[in-house]
Amino acid sequence: MAQAAGGNKRESVALARTLSGFDATMIGVGAMIGAGIFVLTGIAAGVAGPALLLAFLLNAIVTCFTAASYAELGSAFPSAGGGYVWVKEALSPLFGFLSGWIDWFGHTVACSLYALAFGHYAAHLLCRVGLCPASVGTEVLAITLAVAIIFVFAYVNFQGVSETGKVGNLVTLAKIAILGVFIGFGLWSMLQRGGWVSNFQPFFPTGLGGVVMAAGLTTIAFQGYEVISQCGEEIREPKRNLPLAIFASIAVVVLIYLGVAFVALGAVQPVIAGITTWDFLAQYGETAIVEAARQFMPLGAFVLTLAGLMSTMSALNATIYSSSRVSFAMGRDRNLPPLFGQLHARRRTPHWAIFISGALVAFIVVTLPVQSIASAAGIMFLVLFMMVNVTAIRLRHLRPDLDRGFKIPLMPLLPILGIASQLVLIVYLSRLSPEALYVGGLWIVSGLIFYVAYASRAEPMKEPVKIIHQEIVTTKRYSILIPVADELQAHLLGTLAAPIAKDKDGEVFALHVVRVPPQLSITDGRFFLKQGKPILEIVIAEAKSLDVPVNTMIRFGRNVSQAIIETARERDSNLILLGWPGGTSSEGRAFGSVIDAVSKSPPCDVAMIRFRKRVSLDRILVPTAGGPNSSLAIELAISQARQYNIVNGIHPHIIALYVARSGDPRLVEVGRRILARETARYDYPIESKIVSAPTILEGILRHAEESSLVVLGATQEGFFEHILFGALPEQVVRDCPKTVMIVKRYQGPVKSWIQRLLLTAEA
Repeated sequence: MAQAAGGNKRESVALARTLSGFDATMIGVGAMIGAGIFVLTGIAAGVAGPALLLAFLLNAIVTCFTAASYAELGSAFPSAGGGYVWVKEALSPLFGFLSGWIDWFGHTVACSLYALAFGHYAAHLLCRVGLCPASVGTEVLAITLAVAIIFVFAYVNFQGVSETGKVGNLVTLAKIAILGVFIGFGLWSMLQRGGWVSNFQPFFPTGLGGVVMAAGLTTIAFQGYEVISQCGEEIREPKRNLPLAIFASIAVVVLIYLGVAFVALGAVQPVIAGITTWDFLAQYGETAIVEAARQFMPLGAFVLTLAGLMSTMSALNATIYSSSRVSFAMGRDRNLPPLFGQLHARRRTPHWAIFISGALVAFIVVTLPVQSIASAAGIMFLVLFMMVNVTAIRLRHLRPDLDRGFKIPLMPLLPILGIASQLVLIVYLSRLSPEALYVGGLWIVSGLIFYVAYASRAEPMKEPVKIIHQEIVTTKRYSILIPVADELQAHLLGTLAAPIAKDKDGEVFALHVVRVPPQLSITDGRFFLKQGKPILEIVIAEAKSLDVPVNTMIRFGRNVSQAIIETARERDSNLILLGWPGGTSSEGRAFGSVIDAVSKSPPCDVAMIRFRKRVSLDRILVPTAGGPNSSLAIELAISQARQYNIVNGIHPHIIALYVARSGDPRLVEVGRRILARETARYDYPIESKIVSAPTILEGILRHAEESSLVVLGATQEGFFEHILFGALPEQVVRDCPKTVMIVKRYQGPVKSWIQRLLLTAEA
């Protein structure tokens, strides 16, 4: 740890871990319950017949072998995430490059499958409602729609948008619910009709070879769990939650897949005489479960079509940014041309990686049929999983010192079984689709040539200089957290925070949050460090003028408000100072998404400041109606006044104002008692003033015109109300021409928890 001149500040860099174990599980489930189950069920049924159930079970077993390797490596490297980094660490630069090269292509091919699936479902829906162009065939329409949706989501990812957090969980839960309803109606139909056992005879119409082929074909439907390991740096308690999330997501998905396959085979009655159920499903291919739902589920075709569209779009969006994230990391390491490692100046997204990956996806959609695409994706992921299994074995020997939250039992038996089973699946996939093997082999060979000609000779991009960690002379019990977004805000908040900290013998903790778009790994936020350091230096300068200790932190996160709240809890902050620029672009928000979220459920006292023209601090107005918020307002006003007097030799005048509505003389006496009680507890001279006005707002604004600063406590809302500061303070901060500070006292954990619950329900 390096010492800095001055010795009164410490700077650090931190990640915001915001994903719970449930969130991580939902990410895995959402990635697996995508287009695979909707698109491949009918095709795989035609390959294996009723033994498709065994194919899914075989896939589950094979998946668990490699999932154990991902769980061990992910818990040991929770901040690295992904097979590319692990293979590079354990084997060699060549194998590291190949793993990234294959991972990129695997996600790209999978993305092609999802896009083509969307095209087929969208074309099916258009034709059903009579909007299918007569001059265009269904297949051409499906490919056209697939290419269109690819570039739509490429642009969405370029903008830095993604389906994450609560939205992602809701989409995943919706998919589970729809498939659960599908399974429920299918089982009811089978019980009502009877005789469904004949649908499963013969059980092995294509032999064990068909089972293995179907397992290989549907491998892509089981590979989403590895996305969890890529999120290791964002998961709380990753050594515990990451392995649990991987195995929990697999368990949920296997049960759903078996249920879907069972009712699709058992409840469907082929409308063509003499045809088996599995051949009937195979005829409909990508839309087989839509046809199954049409037979036994009310509005089944429509609901399953919508679910298919939702799933394919969700999976398409996720895989576009996964493939661009991999190719960006390789471009940054110079394993791909540096173009891939560039970030857009304003959007902070890897724009070249996104659009090049999107173009590659579109090319595959146009040139390969869906079965070949699924087979090629399966081969790519199987090769990558083999590398990860080898890596798990090798790292157990090379790095026995690693703190592994999960250890593979019976090591090295399970990874070896994984490698062997994956080799078998690759062989059978090659027999099912020889062109998939040619495509995969050509990609690997071209990768080897590219590595020898370019990647092995290129130097990695220089890492940005990280902020120096510096020691602090003393730790103060009172800490003020000020989140700063730019230099102006840092200057203004610093001038308010430093006097309060000085008066309370406390410290200032300046936080700059770097919002990292989901298209980047969260640790890639380090590329924006240099933008945050000058902002924090301004806070340091403001605090130094009063000899106030300062800590600073740059934090990487997806959500700014969560990062602020998390930092306040970690630092045990006493007060959060938030600056409001006077407007918001967030629809439905009072002060903007960040201030609203922090103010609704703060872990400590909170103050929001609306800055106006800066003037000499000679008069501070504190409108009060009593209560804890008003007391906090008076305390902070006194801190400002005391320190201003010490520094500038000017004694600011504090006025405690009570506004009585005109025409009610009883309120004057009430105000007199409130002011006497509120001002008596302080040793600073405070003038009490009672005025009459038609409205409280009018009375405050009239007297604010003569003041330099207005400090106002939030109104006491009802127990189950969760407005920010109350209607009156929010109106004052908008209409008052002077600088206004609204303060809110921490209400304790019970009320804070209830407000968080209400806020979550509202969101």
